[in-house]
Amino acid sequence: MTDRNIDLFERASRVIPGGVNSPVRAFRAVGGTPRFVQRAQGAYFWDANGQRYIDYIGSWGPMILGHGNPVVLEAVQKAALDGFSFGAPTEREIELAEEILKHVPSMEMVRLVSSGTEAGMSALRLARGATGRSKFIKFEGCYHGHADALLVKAGSGLATFGHPTSAGVPAEVVQHTLVLEYNNIEQLEQAFQLHGKELACVMIEPIAGNMNFVRASVPFMKRCRELCTQYGALLVFDEVMTGFRVALGSAQSIYAKDIAGFKPDVTVLGKVIGGGMPLAAFGGPRDIMSKLAPTGPVYQAGTLSGNPVATACGLTTLKEIAKPGFWNALSARTQSLVDGLSAAATKAGVPFSADCQGGMFGFFLLPELPHNYAKVMTSDGAKFNRLFHGLLDRGVYIAPALYEAGFVSAAHSEADIAQTVEAFAQALIAG
Repeated sequence: MTDRNIDLFERASRVIPGGVNSPVRAFRAVGGTPRFVQRAQGAYFWDANGQRYIDYIGSWGPMILGHGNPVVLEAVQKAALDGFSFGAPTEREIELAEEILKHVPSMEMVRLVSSGTEAGMSALRLARGATGRSKFIKFEGCYHGHADALLVKAGSGLATFGHPTSAGVPAEVVQHTLVLEYNNIEQLEQAFQLHGKELACVMIEPIAGNMNFVRASVPFMKRCRELCTQYGALLVFDEVMTGFRVALGSAQSIYAKDIAGFKPDVTVLGKVIGGGMPLAAFGGPRDIMSKLAPTGPVYQAGTLSGNPVATACGLTTLKEIAKPGFWNALSARTQSLVDGLSAAATKAGVPFSADCQGGMFGFFLLPELPHNYAKVMTSDGAKFNRLFHGLLDRGVYIAPALYEAGFVSAAHSEADIAQTVEAFAQALIAG
């Protein structure tokens, strides 16, 4: 039988660079042919050959309710009948903003945009405009979108700034970006001693999802907050991935349990708040957000910002995940998956570590959880690739890259988890 995935990939490669519209989809990291999705429902999707997979990507996080949730689908269909886009304000934009602010109290105002990259880029501009400073800190292994100033790898030392990680990014564009090691308190303190009065912000993923699943430790996060406050820099939380995915109050609510009075100055959101539609946001206290145009000097705009169909999808999703019992059930299902994978790896005698929070998880073929990018890089890439294809052959779809987190939805059943654990055990033995 002809493999339609191969045919489609060859066809796509003639008209789309690499055959895909986002690099990780190309399977370059793991080898083989990407699966072209024909449809999805609940916890599953079907590829071009009609093969069903249990989906642990969930559109890289947004599908927290599963694919095709009937309540969300009804809201989207109704909104679409009223119009796709207006380029003018709608009441639903206000409702979505109010719903976000209700659950994330660090924000008093929020601006809706269309992508995580746009939100991250705008948050950085806002931090610079609000402080009158140019330099900022980010951390190796954290991804904040593909804006020029954020595509940066570490310099040769604390006194030097980063280097572009992409062609087309001039060195002078990243000359103000300082890249530090995640979870390294000593290095953070030294960086502030050297550059503190010049720093506009520290931008961080509280749980990094692009070096798989790596948490910022509580002491590290506490020190980030203290140093930003001491030197007048803003703490920018990139919760594009973790926002409404690890907890109803997002990752910042988890740190607030351990750090008295903790809150970031600016929060970047995406993925779940759009429910699968192109929608993201950034927000913070009123005095900071008021510096945005049209009330302030920091310019930001977008034709499709607050799109009426996207806001219908996102608003309905947020209302559904705020219902009683949702988070206990989702967290338990995710923990069940991680526990099952860990038990299977132990039985197979394979070095393994895993972590999860809410509906987000990650695992490493390492005996202990890594705390920074350098340690993540020591994981056995070849073994992971064999494991990935072993799971794929058994109808389980995880991220086609060693450095990506996974996602469980409310639609995943106990049977789905059991089938996944069994497939994982078989793939370990075969690999």
